[in-house]
Amino acid sequence: MIPDPLIILSPPRSFSSVVSTMIGQHPELYCFPELHLFVTQTVGDFLDRESKKENYSGSPGLLRALAELHEGRQTTSGVLRAGLWLHARRDWTIKALLDHLFERVAPRIAIEKSPITCMDAEFLAIAHGCYPRARYLHLTRHPVATRQSMGEFFSERKRLRSRHHAQASLEFDHLLLWYRMHRNILEFTARLPEGQVLRIKGEDLLSEPDRYLPQLAEWLGVRTDTAAIEEMKHPERSPYACVGPMPARGGNDGKFMRSPQLRAGRVREPSLAGLLRDTPIDWIAEPGVELLAAAGLQPMDSETIAAEVSALAQRLGYH
Repeated sequence: MIPDPLIILSPPRSFSSVVSTMIGQHPELYCFPELHLFVTQTVGDFLDRESKKENYSGSPGLLRALAELHEGRQTTSGVLRAGLWLHARRDWTIKALLDHLFERVAPRIAIEKSPITCMDAEFLAIAHGCYPRARYLHLTRHPVATRQSMGEFFSERKRLRSRHHAQASLEFDHLLLWYRMHRNILEFTARLPEGQVLRIKGEDLLSEPDRYLPQLAEWLGVRTDTAAIEEMKHPERSPYACVGPMPARGGNDGKFMRSPQLRAGRVREPSLAGLLRDTPIDWIAEPGVELLAAAGLQPMDSETIAAEVSALAQRLGYH
């Protein structure tokens, strides 16, 4: 029997790579790299969707996971064989593919963490439809730190794309993305039974792992002894805590893969009030209405959005 998975919900740049990998090092758990599968219903639709992306090279996290579980290691030839295996199963449902992966690691509890799942209520519904009894960990990070990290990440991606494609892109403040994705998560988890969801601040977990890791393990119903918790403090031991082979280099955050060790010390939380007071926020540039509509939001002025972000941040325990 395949145990119900743990699904981590968070926007990008929210410590999800290090936190999910830490949890997955528990002897009774297994963390996958980002699979990005809860965006369609079938493998064929997923492959078609992936093929439309710029610089398409397949889904690196999924290919690495297949290579690792099928062959016990990740090599370029293994990744290529994983791609052929996947294309031969275009008629599979996404759930059938995930069941195949989860069965390979059973009786360990599988951990799935793909920030894109939180981008759209439809994606969250697909996840719930596949695994209605899954546990959900709502992982948060301070909005100002997330905004800064998102800005650095997307600026680098834009710079790399500009080498090959000269195209215009919509500019918007990344606090809007933080706000929308956490709102999606809260609206989704509000409908779930008590005990099925746990929310935790990434700053707290990384600052005090010896305090919070046992609490997570107890919530999941797995071992809480010292040896198990000690294993969770070594994310660098995961087979996905490194850059993958060509052509599947990714699957986790790049900074994490280059330096996956857990760092000791308190993770600082900046001031949201200070940012909103001192920094002019260009929430969204023209033509921004289409992007807002795609995110399910109505156009709002800067003061209104600032108030919305502040209220949501306080709800999540940030100031």
